[in-house]
Amino acid sequence: MNASVAQHPPAWSAIHPMTAEDRVAMAAVRDMVEPVKGKAQGTSARQPFDAIMEHVPAPPHVSFQADTVGGIPGWWCRPRYPKSGRVILHLHGGWFNWGTAQAYRHFVGHIAVSADASAFIPDYRLAPEHEFPAALTDVEACYNGLVERNLGRIAVVGDSAGGGLALVLLRLVTDRTDADRVGPVGAVALSPVTDLTLTGKTWKTRAAADPYFIESQARELISSYLNGADPTAPKVSPLYGSLAGLPPVRVHVGDDEVLLDDALRYVERAVDAGVDARLDVWQGMAHGFVSGVGKLAAADQALGEIGAFLAERLDAAPG
Repeated sequence: MNASVAQHPPAWSAIHPMTAEDRVAMAAVRDMVEPVKGKAQGTSARQPFDAIMEHVPAPPHVSFQADTVGGIPGWWCRPRYPKSGRVILHLHGGWFNWGTAQAYRHFVGHIAVSADASAFIPDYRLAPEHEFPAALTDVEACYNGLVERNLGRIAVVGDSAGGGLALVLLRLVTDRTDADRVGPVGAVALSPVTDLTLTGKTWKTRAAADPYFIESQARELISSYLNGADPTAPKVSPLYGSLAGLPPVRVHVGDDEVLLDDALRYVERAVDAGVDARLDVWQGMAHGFVSGVGKLAAADQALGEIGAFLAERLDAAPG
């Protein structure tokens, strides 16, 4: 985050300091991952990426079940006593090229528990085999499938590339909501990719701090997804779409991420458009830190805030 914002955060943002324990933990993470920084490319990175997500500890008292919703396969994450008629649609990350619902089930299970609601993770199609708009088509079909199951309250959540997809989906389904159709009650985006032109300042200012990604790596992955599509199209990059009229949005991001500016600019534009939007910046945290539940105080605190927001939105009276 630039110095002026860090010293004088806007009313729509919060900056969370890093604990001493998290400082030690993040140093260990950096020592482990920085030797392979930027080297994950193409389909060969799918298995290692899934293996990382599979290491998230399973939350207690959550059941997992494979299912197909709206024609899209995926996994349910169900706490022991979820509130009926409420559901979270979680879109997984992986730069549009990696990730599976099965690998993400434990992480999303923690979100489900924190919000006291069932969650579904769709296995949307991945690049390079399926370029844009396949992923978006799939997640929209999945949302429609949830609506057809007469679920009265739906929140959209996503991380990284899935966070960007979630924000695009939020715009699409909000626009199509009428008196006879269920609209989303809100959205949470974790370190979302909102600008596929990669023009955010933090691609430069956080290039050294980010232990995972480099710009040339991201450009290659995005190119395989777009296959010539305009990166400024609103259905590609939610930063460039109209944000007016959206339901409440919460965005969480680490201060040491190249994607920091993607989050900052999106929330700033959303607030300017009259949306109830908030940005939480976690100092010293790298991409995907929320999956460090039980290991990072920042992850546990962020998960609590995410769950409280989702529960409030899922319980709110319609209208």
